[in-house]
Amino acid sequence: MFLKNHWYVAALSNEVGRVPLGRVLLDEPVVMFRTGNGEAIALEDRCSHRGYPLHKGRLIGDSLQCGYHGLLFDCSGSCLKVPGQTQVPPGARIRTYPLIERWGWVWIWMGDAARANDTPITDFHWLDDPGWGAKSELLYIKCDYRLILDNLLDLSHLTFVHPGTIGSAANVEKARVQNDLTEKSAVITRWLIDIEPPPTYTRAGFKGNIDRWQILRFDPPTFVNLYAGAVDTGTGAPQGNRRGGVGLRNLNAITPESATTCHYFWAIAQDRAPGDSSATESMFQEIHQTFMEDWEVLETQQRWNDLTAGRPTVNIHSDAGPIHARRIIDRMLAEEELARRRQAG
Repeated sequence: MFLKNHWYVAALSNEVGRVPLGRVLLDEPVVMFRTGNGEAIALEDRCSHRGYPLHKGRLIGDSLQCGYHGLLFDCSGSCLKVPGQTQVPPGARIRTYPLIERWGWVWIWMGDAARANDTPITDFHWLDDPGWGAKSELLYIKCDYRLILDNLLDLSHLTFVHPGTIGSAANVEKARVQNDLTEKSAVITRWLIDIEPPPTYTRAGFKGNIDRWQILRFDPPTFVNLYAGAVDTGTGAPQGNRRGGVGLRNLNAITPESATTCHYFWAIAQDRAPGDSSATESMFQEIHQTFMEDWEVLETQQRWNDLTAGRPTVNIHSDAGPIHARRIIDRMLAEEELARRRQAG
């Protein structure tokens, strides 16, 4: 169901502190906390005694005490103490997960820990680049994570779901689309030349027609980087001159909780006034509104997919990117499964 040997986003950095944080990631319960020196730690969120969630316990120094019978676990997952007896039972250790903190997000490795150091984290450096003003948010969405990927990689829906912000009729009728599909990624480039600005761009200060770009990149297992923006029409944006307009990075990391629920980490980064927090906040609120509209669509879609399971669907031209992304995921899942079987003998 889920690719395990990859880095996923587990939390916003400011979520992890001295109070244990419990979260289900890829159908596995995980508890996160910080040591006294600020290091983020992730352990299996399950006491090895009777299975009680450890996030219901408390920190004693840098060790986590179960809130049911008091077993004490250190940052390596070893059980240090069992109240009422001197011996720690064999097999009391719990699993630990590699963590890396980068760009204001806490990244977790859910698969074979021996492979973690050899796998790079997806590049979202715009989140703390001084040339960009950025803000992040976590949403909890009740849908299959692949529905979110479909939504992000097929922007023809903007016309119909987001008419009050980033959508317009031109988004479908005038889009010039190029799909660059490789074995490990999908890049969808959309240009809208000499169009009337949609409401968000009007509020950004455009008075006349604009040239607008939407360049999406999918990287497995669940990452979409959207570079979007606009300049006054005729100023050479398609040839590479994008100065003087609005540039926006919409950064998306979806971490499945279960087959039908997700932790959706997203952010915006704007380069028009990177040092102006009010400009970043204004753009964030514009895009946040569109995410709320997508949220309703995605959860409704999941409910209807459940109700109509097994009924056929059709594909249209704008599905090229989403279909390719799903094929990449399916192929990599098959490869991981084959590797597991070979390892098991």
